[in-house]
Amino acid sequence: MIRFLGIGVLSRYLIRQNLFLMAVCLAVGTCIYLLSDVFDRLDDFIRAGLGAETILFYFMVKIPLIVSQLMPAIFLLAMVVQLGVLSRSKEMLALQAGGVSFAWFIRFFLIYALIWSVGQLVFSQFLGVFGEYEANRIWKEDVRKKQLDELTIKKLWFRDGPFIVRAEEAYPGKSRATDVTVYEFATDNQELIRILSAKKALIDDNGWGLLDVHELDTRTFISVDRPSQFLSVRQNLKAYAAVELKGDKAQLPLLELSKAIDKLEESGSNVEILRTVWHSKWSYAFSIAVMALLALALTTFSENMYANIGLSLILIFIQYGVHVVGETAGEKGVLPPILAAWMGNLIMGSAASLRLAWVALPGFQATIKEWGRSLHPAKSSL
Repeated sequence: MIRFLGIGVLSRYLIRQNLFLMAVCLAVGTCIYLLSDVFDRLDDFIRAGLGAETILFYFMVKIPLIVSQLMPAIFLLAMVVQLGVLSRSKEMLALQAGGVSFAWFIRFFLIYALIWSVGQLVFSQFLGVFGEYEANRIWKEDVRKKQLDELTIKKLWFRDGPFIVRAEEAYPGKSRATDVTVYEFATDNQELIRILSAKKALIDDNGWGLLDVHELDTRTFISVDRPSQFLSVRQNLKAYAAVELKGDKAQLPLLELSKAIDKLEESGSNVEILRTVWHSKWSYAFSIAVMALLALALTTFSENMYANIGLSLILIFIQYGVHVVGETAGEKGVLPPILAAWMGNLIMGSAASLRLAWVALPGFQATIKEWGRSLHPAKSSL
């Protein structure tokens, strides 16, 4: 099939070699991940009284999630081994002697990695999301016995038309909320006209029914107590339940997450966390391209495959650590979501790109050296 795409002989050879190494690394990594998960959770499944069929289904649906999580690291390790084998067998030297420049390898593997990045994004948003959702459903409902009606959202607030609503606790599965405060504004301006406090609220598609209501008219400062009152608040908590029920917000696929962001933003909620997660999905998938640059950069320092494997493992942890720090900064509002999500890729990719430019582009070396001499004219004259 690769031949029909018009890819050259060398490209086909590198692709077949890389696919074989990725399959081996992915099989080993997935098995190790599954074994650790089995040892960690098997006792919980047995105590919950689940049958072998449910346990087996849990670990089977988790495989796509594991693959999508491990793919960047697997790609880096496979490329490091592949380039190490090419250097050790003198194939790289022979190819360069035959006119294949190192810049050609950079261009080929970068394009190849970008194709893998798109595939990783599609795979993670379909099979990966399905696997994570099903695994978490089994864990929460069958093992932890956490049902929909037990879901509790603490300190909920949102805006809906002229109303700003705050609830100490909301229960989407039961369609009710407790300790509710509603601020109502005039529709033609921002004047606060009344404040309503209620011990409980019953929610349906038509609006919110408040019970044990205390109303304060801010224009006349007259307060009234009522047993109940209906408000045309259209927010029925489904958007919040869609996010909260799945636990980690990163479980939502891109399209569903985009809709949740728009809906929550319309209600006045803070969506910085969700925006950071949305951008992180893209950045994590395209970190495969960064891994390709890192693997190529490692070979310019050393041709020792085993040393490069060790260094690649260190780089994986550094990349992941910077990615997590960036995500946290975005969720806390310290950095814009797009910058926070892509920070790891930008830092690691820039460092690898500078090294590759130094090795593969003689003009870049000359420019940097000339720039260094211009900064230190006294040293260059000596």
